[in-house]
Amino acid sequence: MTDKPNYSLDITGEVCPMTFVKTKLLVERMASGEMLEVRLKGAEPLGNVPKSIAELGHEIISTTREPGEGPEGIHRLLIRKK
Repeated sequence: MTDKPNYSLDITGEVCPMTFVKTKLLVERMASGEMLEVRLKGAEPLGNVPKSIAELGHEIISTTREPGEGPEGIHRLLIRKK
């Protein structure tokens, strides 16, 4: 399988719980095996979104910080739908 996302979602301007809600709504529309790249920012979304998506049974492929960003800066989360 390739690690190239089928979809992308930028939630850097959102706050919890909308970060998870928007991510979940898009994942629900995806086909099994498809991948989503989510851009998120801040400690709360960075902790909550991957945890909540994994609890739904989806696979977290990777979480990477964008170049030049600090620990709570913008990250890219790669998700594969179950």
